[in-house]
Amino acid sequence: MLFSDSYITITEKAQLLYKSKGSKFFAFAFPIQKESEIKAIIAELKMQYPDATHHCYAYVLGMDKSAFRANDDGEPSGTAGKPILRQIQKMELTNTLVVVVRYFGGTLLGVNGLIEAYGESAAEVLKICPVKTHEITEKYVLSCDFGEEKDIYRVCKQFQLQTVIQHDPSCFSAEIKIPLRIVAPFKAAIKDLYHLRIQYTGIE
Repeated sequence: MLFSDSYITITEKAQLLYKSKGSKFFAFAFPIQKESEIKAIIAELKMQYPDATHHCYAYVLGMDKSAFRANDDGEPSGTAGKPILRQIQKMELTNTLVVVVRYFGGTLLGVNGLIEAYGESAAEVLKICPVKTHEITEKYVLSCDFGEEKDIYRVCKQFQLQTVIQHDPSCFSAEIKIPLRIVAPFKAAIKDLYHLRIQYTGIE
C-alpha cells in the first residue's frame, strides 16, 4: 500500500573510505531497480576486495519501500546491516543498495563501535549521492467511438495530462499517466461522460 504520491531515489553510484581505529570501511551506494541486481553487485565487490574481512549491506526497494533487507556478513548480529539500513530509511530513500566492505585494522571496535562505523560510513556515502524525487503515476487507457474524442482531449488539457494515441482501428484510444495526487479528481471529472471507457493498466 502506498502512503505517499512520490518517492526518492539516488541517481548515481558513489563510494568513499571511512576509517575507525585502524579498520577501513569502503562504502558503496548503488541505484537499483530489482532484487536480482544485488547478487551481481555483491559478487563483483567480493572479486574486487577478496581479502576484505566483511561485505555487509542493506537495501530498500519499491515505491512503498516495502522490500528491504540487512545483512551482517559475519559481524555480530545487528551491528552492520541494520545500521546501514537505518541510514537509507532515514533519508527516505528507495531502490537503493549500500554495501560496506571492511578491512579489520587490528583493534576490536566493540558492538557500539561497529554500529557507529557502519552507520556513519553508510550515511557519508549517501550524502554524496545525487537524488531525484519521482512522482507516482497511475496508467490508464481512455477510449471512445471515433468522433467523440474531443472530451478526452478536453479533460486531459484540464488536468495538464499528456496523451499517447494508440492505433486501434475499432475506436479512438489514448494512454495517459495520471499523478496519484489527482487520480480522484480526474475520475470525478469524467464519471458522467458515459461514452468514455477507462481501463487501468498499472502504476509507476
